Amino acid sequence: MRDLSVAVFRPDDDRLLEAVDLIDSLGATAVADPMLAIEATGAVPREDAEFVVLTSKTGAELVANAGWEPGEATVCAIGPKTAEALRQVGYAVDVVPETYTSSGLVAELEGEVEGARVEVARSDHGSPVLLEGLEAAGAYIHETVCYRLVRPPESGVSVRRAVDGELDAACFTSSLTVAHWLEAATELGIREAAVDGLAAATVGVIGEPTAETAREAGLEVDLVASEATFETLACETVEAAAPTYHE
Repeated sequence: MRDLSVAVFRPDDDRLLEAVDLIDSLGATAVADPMLAIEATGAVPREDAEFVVLTSKTGAELVANAGWEPGEATVCAIGPKTAEALRQVGYAVDVVPETYTSSGLVAELEGEVEGARVEVARSDHGSPVLLEGLEAAGAYIHETVCYRLVRPPESGVSVRRAVDGELDAACFTSSLTVAHWLEAATELGIREAAVDGLAAATVGVIGEPTAETAREAGLEVDLVASEATFETLACETVEAAAPTYHE
């Protein structure tokens, strides 16, 4: 019997290496297929905000490399990984929501930001939920797009594996990874066969927005991770694909 094969779509940096190591530690075999690449814009967040929101490790590293300083602002991270990255590059973190999503951060801040200037530093594919929620709470929002997320031209190995019936599970971490996976399938001329092949695999996603994107595109979603972290997604997807496989 061959090993359980699990597609992971993290950017081709330490996040991909950590994803592969995690899948391996669960007794499965990772199919590394990066669906996101980073293009820095060179834009720097404003320094006159009362609250600053960062939503990714990449954003934390880019603003640090640009020499940005938060001053007296309350620094908010969307989750523990972003918070850890911020601390590693020298920033204090004041707020991490209990639920690691845009809506979770809105819920954490909505009672504090009325009339306040809020700077949001993130990618060009950030969820509108964050901006709309903070605006509804009475904040004055300024968004800085620090980087763009594009699809690497070499992506698609997991698409071919799905078509060949050699993919047991897939871990989608955002709506954009879903969109890029389908773009790769379309570019290869095998979209319909890839979608059919993925139906035979266990598809795990982070968050309901990603689940909605996948379903609207015709993908079958088997589970939404109980916590919005890759670790939880990977563990729950492997367990769903083959219960107790890693024991």
